[in-house]
Amino acid sequence: MAGALGSLAGAGVVAAAVTGAGLFVIDRTSLPAFTTSNMTQALTTLLQVASLAVITAGVLLLRRDGRSRRGRLFSWAGLSAFATVTLAVPLSATRLYLFGISVDQEFRTQFLTRMTATAGLHDMNYADLPSYYPAGWFWVGGRLADLLNMPGWEFYKPYAIGSLAVAIVVAAALWSRLIRADLAVMTATAQAAIVLAYGSPEAYGAIVAVLIPPVLVLAWSGLRASLRPGARRRTGWAAVIATGVFLGISACMYTLYTAFAAFTVVLMALAAAVAAAYLHARDAAVTGRTPAPLWRRMLAPAALRTAVSPLVRLAAAGIIAGLIALIVWAPYLLRMADHPTVDSTAMHYLPESGALLPLPMFNASLLGALSLLGLLWIVLKFRASVRAQALGIAVAAIYLWTLLSMAWTVLGSTLLSFRLEPVLLLLLGAAGVFAVFDIARWAVGRARLYQPAAVAGVRARRTRAVITVLGVIAAIMFAQNIPHVLQTEISVAYSDTDGYGERADKYPPGAAAYFDEVDAAIMDQVNTPRDDTVVLTTDFPFLSYYPYLGFQAITSHYANPLGDFAARTDAIKQWTEARDADEFLSELDSVPWRPPQAFIMRTSADGYTLRLSADVYPNDPNVKVFTVTFPRELFDSQEFTKTEIGPFTVIVRK
Repeated sequence: MAGALGSLAGAGVVAAAVTGAGLFVIDRTSLPAFTTSNMTQALTTLLQVASLAVITAGVLLLRRDGRSRRGRLFSWAGLSAFATVTLAVPLSATRLYLFGISVDQEFRTQFLTRMTATAGLHDMNYADLPSYYPAGWFWVGGRLADLLNMPGWEFYKPYAIGSLAVAIVVAAALWSRLIRADLAVMTATAQAAIVLAYGSPEAYGAIVAVLIPPVLVLAWSGLRASLRPGARRRTGWAAVIATGVFLGISACMYTLYTAFAAFTVVLMALAAAVAAAYLHARDAAVTGRTPAPLWRRMLAPAALRTAVSPLVRLAAAGIIAGLIALIVWAPYLLRMADHPTVDSTAMHYLPESGALLPLPMFNASLLGALSLLGLLWIVLKFRASVRAQALGIAVAAIYLWTLLSMAWTVLGSTLLSFRLEPVLLLLLGAAGVFAVFDIARWAVGRARLYQPAAVAGVRARRTRAVITVLGVIAAIMFAQNIPHVLQTEISVAYSDTDGYGERADKYPPGAAAYFDEVDAAIMDQVNTPRDDTVVLTTDFPFLSYYPYLGFQAITSHYANPLGDFAARTDAIKQWTEARDADEFLSELDSVPWRPPQAFIMRTSADGYTLRLSADVYPNDPNVKVFTVTFPRELFDSQEFTKTEIGPFTVIVRK
């Protein structure tokens, strides 16, 4: 146990050091924007090839000696360098991460900015509420940003890249505790490429996703340990404890992936319990004189007692996970107990991909071929391989979750099954690597058949060399295409205006260029700090760059259910209908939440406008955006000051 923890910690330290050094160097380059020059792509490919060369050297060293320290160091350093250059070089000329400050990255950046301004687990937007979305990743990032004296939004990119690199290398170290060292590195390399291509835009989820495959293999080995002939009672408990710790930490990071992983572990425990009862019933049939039917023997008290062990282990893992999760979830759960109604629309989203079963193994691509090999390997090896059983149960769990999500639509919600597609790719990708490894071993064995010893050795070495070269070429082929998979995400990072009012592609900046003046106008007129000042605006990038509290959230889907999103929207609409400034002020003070101290609105011919949103699930898109207008006379009071800044009107209540 101590050795495993030391290995994981060592992997994390190496990854953090390599990534930190890489980001430091890349940040000081003057590369052209990825969207305007092929030079950045060329350097990305060059550095990817160099990283894969280091990984290959590590694999070869570990193949000769599975305990090679140099082999581990090379593989860890190569993996972290690969993750770093694949994302950091294409983004080198922008301060923003993938998707910039648009789409979902808007509220994620707001969350990190909030956690940079405060050490408490406060809601990313609303005043006086605990966080609803798990704050673990954002809290750590916020504390690091505060320590480095960096704005949260600017720290987002290096933090996302760094945490991804660390998670990828830790996954490699975890795989090495489960399978032979060289195979572990190859598996981790494939998973790194997959998660960078298909999970990196949501970095805080990707660091959980990349660990799910090895953790589920670990979980299955721990749950079924009592089924082994002659197994001791303590056998497998370390794996059970590790599973509980992972589930607890992931619950502090990403709810959906945690729910899926827990769902899969429950299925594994039930499968292990049934298997235990079956094995006991089968053995009873061998020793008994007149055996009863199998199902009756499985329900016998003695058989049921053997089935209890996996369930006890499941309960232990659940208790550990729950206690760790309370670190983040306790404030919200305690507040929820005092709230009369909790209405969440977080699961109200059904895109086309959520209405279909994901079948990546039939895509005409390298990843599709790897996924198909993985599926075939799981089926063929399921009876004999613990890894195949674990990955097979996990893949089945994804399809079961997807079908349940489709059925859940009848109840007015979903289980967001489409977000599990990166996890499915990781599971099938890992199985695909195992399949390729077995095929390579078979090919080497065939090369030795019916040959004299000297000739057999030469042919085997040549076969290994050919397979190694093909594997490296396939890795390069997939890796160099990752920036093209992320083309849209990278383009937005260059076209969005950052917190300093600049666009990385050198085109004229957007309205965010005025945010520093807006901030100064507010701070000059209020006597509260930014992170305790409530602002009503629907130009939400402002709240992503500055840690003000928002009176309203971006959409109901990302709003804290305790924040009464719909009621706040109704209140805003009611304010626009006030007859005069006195009635408006009275209504502001009568709401059950802290009222806005400042308004940031756009100017129109009829007054001042805000763009609000409403949930329209099951429609796709699931959000309806509409505009409300405040008549100018509502602010004709000495309690308000108005400042025109660019396209904005900043109104501060004294």
